[in-house]
Amino acid sequence: MNIKFESADKINGLMTISIEQADYQEAVDKKLKEYRKKAQVPGFRPGMVPMGLIKKQYGTAVKVDEVNRILGEKLYEYVRENKIQMLGEPLPNEEKQQPQDLAGDGPFEFVFDIAVAPEFKAELTNKDKVNFYNIKVDDKLIDEQVQMYASQAGEFVEAQEWSGNDTLKGDIRQLDKKGNTLEGGITVEGGMIMPSYVKGEDEKKKFDGAKLGDIITFNPKKAYPDNDAEVAALLKTDKEAVKDLDADFSFQITEIRHFQPAAVDAKLFEKVFGEGVKDEADFRQRIADSLKGQLVLNSDFKFLRDVRAYVEKKVGDLQFPEALLKRVMLNNNKDKGEEFVEKNFKASIDELKWHLIKEQLVAATEIKVEDADLKAVAKDAIRAQFAQYGMTNIPEDVLDNYAEEQLKKRENVESFVERAIDVKLTQALKGIVKLTEKEVTLDEFNKMMQEA
Repeated sequence: MNIKFESADKINGLMTISIEQADYQEAVDKKLKEYRKKAQVPGFRPGMVPMGLIKKQYGTAVKVDEVNRILGEKLYEYVRENKIQMLGEPLPNEEKQQPQDLAGDGPFEFVFDIAVAPEFKAELTNKDKVNFYNIKVDDKLIDEQVQMYASQAGEFVEAQEWSGNDTLKGDIRQLDKKGNTLEGGITVEGGMIMPSYVKGEDEKKKFDGAKLGDIITFNPKKAYPDNDAEVAALLKTDKEAVKDLDADFSFQITEIRHFQPAAVDAKLFEKVFGEGVKDEADFRQRIADSLKGQLVLNSDFKFLRDVRAYVEKKVGDLQFPEALLKRVMLNNNKDKGEEFVEKNFKASIDELKWHLIKEQLVAATEIKVEDADLKAVAKDAIRAQFAQYGMTNIPEDVLDNYAEEQLKKRENVESFVERAIDVKLTQALKGIVKLTEKEVTLDEFNKMMQEA
């Protein structure tokens, strides 16, 4: 076997691999002998089929498989041993690759284009300054969190008069031109309306001060202009039936459902944090402490994003083998075509540049991801999901079980590995660069994130 690697420049490589009969014959013969032992051919006992017949039937296919196996193994082995930083997968050279007659004995020659990463140095020291934004946990933020917990623990109660976001339940009947119930018209018993979501302002005003038992006349098409789907859902029919509908309807209110947030008392304190909360001041302090932990994650996320922008600027422009990488991208997205490649290529190169930079930063900080790191990020993700529903006192054993189940799914592991790398890299870089710390409100922080 002969392998030759040439570089037209530093980012485009040409690899030629020549495979001779001696490279594959022993393995092919071994595989054919295995086939012979198992082959069932009429007129021959098992294991006694003539080898010539086996070769005729399976020889070429076995050889092709073996040549492809050797080709892949030796190509990647050469790349690894010679420390070639290959981007994407190798592609057959469109000019030099000649058709190979794999039915023959060889030698077989394969010529590949290799995209090579540009050479550069990504380095950060304590002379590099990067902003770090500490998000202030103020009373406004705590008040919003208290309101969220109270809402999540709230319930619907019956009311006598409509207000705010109340839901009205009642009987809906289509009316004729004189304002009487239309015989054979659309009728809905127990229909539901939330006046606060009515788009037509004139129709919405008709519900102001509505009380239990009131009969309100309104026009559904004017209530939800240009939204036949909403009208059809209200009248429990299909869009086609309301397409040309322009009638008034009566709505007799039989129930007013008012959402009542939970009282901010010991019952809510225990629901959110479990036993041991002394009073409202203690409740608010625990919320503040919880928010600090959550907001640090936001700050860390922005810090790593700012590090990316900083080091990319420091590294400067990098030259990539664009023509070859477009071929690779097209080969991986054959169903989407060249238009997709052109549209997404720049973003792909931007991500590739950061990937290469991050690889160097990870190597420089000697980051290694252990099983404990994967479990930690899985638990953090699950904890955040529970927190969205106001559940902050989830026992550790429950989080452990959820995390273990998530890590059993192969499709989740890669994202957890990337997250663990980001977490460890962020902590490492915070100890390397000089942090310019700034305190901001959550609103200010969110505005910065939107503008970036």
